[in-house]
Amino acid sequence: MRNAARIARRELRGGLRGFRVFLACLTLGVAAIAAVGLVRAAIEAGLTDQGAVLLGGDAQMEFTYRFATPEEKAWMEARAERVSEVVEFRSMAVVGEDRALTQVKGVDGLYPLEGEVELDPPFPLEEALADRGLPGAVMDRVLADRLGLSVGESFRLGTRNFRLGAVLVREPDSITGGFSFGPRTLVHSSALTSSGLLEPGTLYETEYRLDLPAGTDLAAAQAEAEAAFRDKGMRWSDSRRASPGVERFVDRTGSFLVLVGLAGLAVGGVGISAAVRAYLEGKVATIATLRTLGAEGRTIFLAYLFQIGALTALGVAAGLLLGVLLPLAASPFIEASLPFPVTFGIYPAPLLEAAFYGILTAFIFTLWPLARAESVRAAALYRGTGEGGRPRWPWLAAIGGLTALLVGGAVAFSGTALLALASAGGIVGALLILAMAALLLRRAARSAARSRLARGRTALRLALASIGGPRQEATSVVLSLGLGLSVLAAVGQIDANLRSAIERDLPARAPSYFFVDIQQDQIEGFLSTLRGDAAVSRVEAAPMLRGVLTRINGRPAREVAGEHWVVRGDRGISYAARPDETARVVAGTFWPEDYQGPPQVSFAAEEAAEIGLKLGDRLTVNILGRDIEAEITSLREVDFSSAGMGFVMVMNPAALAGAPHTFIATVYAEPEAEGRILRELATAYPNITAIRVKDAIERVSEALSAIATATAWAAAATLVTGFVVLIGAAAAGERGRIYEAAVLKTLGATRARILASFALRSGLLGGAAGLVAILAGGLAGWAVMTFVMDASYRFEPVSALAIVVGGVLATLLAGLLFALRPLRSRPAQVLRAQE
Repeated sequence: MRNAARIARRELRGGLRGFRVFLACLTLGVAAIAAVGLVRAAIEAGLTDQGAVLLGGDAQMEFTYRFATPEEKAWMEARAERVSEVVEFRSMAVVGEDRALTQVKGVDGLYPLEGEVELDPPFPLEEALADRGLPGAVMDRVLADRLGLSVGESFRLGTRNFRLGAVLVREPDSITGGFSFGPRTLVHSSALTSSGLLEPGTLYETEYRLDLPAGTDLAAAQAEAEAAFRDKGMRWSDSRRASPGVERFVDRTGSFLVLVGLAGLAVGGVGISAAVRAYLEGKVATIATLRTLGAEGRTIFLAYLFQIGALTALGVAAGLLLGVLLPLAASPFIEASLPFPVTFGIYPAPLLEAAFYGILTAFIFTLWPLARAESVRAAALYRGTGEGGRPRWPWLAAIGGLTALLVGGAVAFSGTALLALASAGGIVGALLILAMAALLLRRAARSAARSRLARGRTALRLALASIGGPRQEATSVVLSLGLGLSVLAAVGQIDANLRSAIERDLPARAPSYFFVDIQQDQIEGFLSTLRGDAAVSRVEAAPMLRGVLTRINGRPAREVAGEHWVVRGDRGISYAARPDETARVVAGTFWPEDYQGPPQVSFAAEEAAEIGLKLGDRLTVNILGRDIEAEITSLREVDFSSAGMGFVMVMNPAALAGAPHTFIATVYAEPEAEGRILRELATAYPNITAIRVKDAIERVSEALSAIATATAWAAAATLVTGFVVLIGAAAAGERGRIYEAAVLKTLGATRARILASFALRSGLLGGAAGLVAILAGGLAGWAVMTFVMDASYRFEPVSALAIVVGGVLATLLAGLLFALRPLRSRPAQVLRAQE
């Protein structure tokens, strides 16, 4: 150990020549993972620190389509210092012939309990909402501009007119409302009483924000509230996790981007391995001398392992520093682009995670060339070859153990075992495919160099012979560039297929509008109006209630179903006397049309299989505060992907008799008639809310585009690492190219022919890497679309062509950068130096 440490120290005094690619690859990979982790931690810290402001209070009790009962209000008032009531729903804002969907929030005089509402002009909220002949309202600027409204002008919600008191700049609790279809409008709850918008069965939610005494145990308060009211459809949230949906999205997206960063580290690992191998080849004379003087193989192994350890520490430290500086430098832009608070700082957890990945990757990819050098004899080294045999089994076991530790760490840190394992499997599979492709490419090039194809084409023959030669340049280029391009190809294929599904498939079958809040006495006139319109091809309508699945076979639903989406929050429920023609019964029997017995429910078959439900199970559903227990008597195949009407749960009509409810409808119409249909229905039924499906699809498309952009940036970082490896491979092969050029010049080759040979070599390698990347990226895209997105996959050729062109250009650039010295070299000097 002492001798090995002394040798390592003395060699490192010679500088970092030979390890620049090693350090660059490690630094870039660690920096990418650290930067993503710090941004995720900053968002999570901001959500935690500002939890009460984001929620609008210390805690919130939410009810579906009803106000709290006197008993529930008394419970809140007994425990909170202040209680603020908020009601939220969708409606249509109307100005003359113009109308637009808006998310209405009715507030009381205490709103907001925490934070401040920012308005333009900067009035107090109470002044902006004051009744001056007409009740006041504040409206998001986008909506006001869309309707052409100025402050002081009037508009209509339902059957009541309102005055625009100010433009809404920011509301402190905006992100806790989840996904909304329209811009925000704030009014006083008292002004909604005569608007016709909160009739029995209307789709709305009430939120009661609680200002609790200092020191209140939020966990105990939650347990007490859920014990008292959970079976009545109450949902609790508090400042500990003010926006769990945003937290979950940020956490999952961050985990995914870290896994993409791991792909970048794998690319860097190829460069690390190549750099170590090239460094050891340059140390042939040193290692030979040490072996001649009696140094054992393990002494030499330890000496270079110590060097790798020291350089790994340097590379990881540089990566962590860069990973900290990049988010801090970009913090103003990130804060301005996100709709929630971000608290930037130096958080240890993501830095430790990045260091963990960097250290393990460095040692996994260096143990193989180090272990091979251990088994090389001095005589073989003096003959000029640094290649050893296969590493001994302890080193192979160590590589396997470190790889397993790396994958286990990815599973533990990501919190999504399936995603982490799939990503790790994809990276390993891509590396195996690329390694096999590199081997086949070398053999094919070797054969092609001797074939008729190369006869008379000197530059091509030289390029093919170089690719098929004994040097490892082809393997390094195909592995590093191929893996980076594979990640980019997968992102391109997934993004293209998602956009295709949105832009091509859905509009072909999706309805023009969803209409909600159709009262029971309006549904017949509504349907007759539309069915008599020649521009309407189809109308579907169904009764609509909302309920919370609280128990399954007497047990709390979340104990049985976990975090399945069906038990998270309230779900749409309908009733029917016969099965809908679009939902086929695949198990059990639907009830007779005149059935009047105990409640029965028909459940969506796919969701039932995911939760583990079967025929005969009993479900307790809370609807408007009333528990209804029903037996599953049939399972239906429901297609939710059509953007049409579909319900997870449908009950027999008698089970919901007397429950206040409204109807929803989907309308399929010619695009040019959509505006006219909306105007006619809105005039006849001002309380009805219309949701344009194309607008909703655009909102989803924007969210998907943001995710795709973030992923593309992460993939670009992987590609940058791959380009660094290319530079390293080209630099490592420069000495061989100098000798090759000298021999060719001696034999009469011109500089142009030598340059053409170098360019062809680079282009062939880049093209091969791009073609293999298309295969690997296409497989990854197909797997994600088929098994994760549950959607069809279609190969997208434009991005695939761009991948091949990018691969060729990247290798050409890297190769030509290191072609100048070989072209300028004097054959006499080079050949004398080889004697």
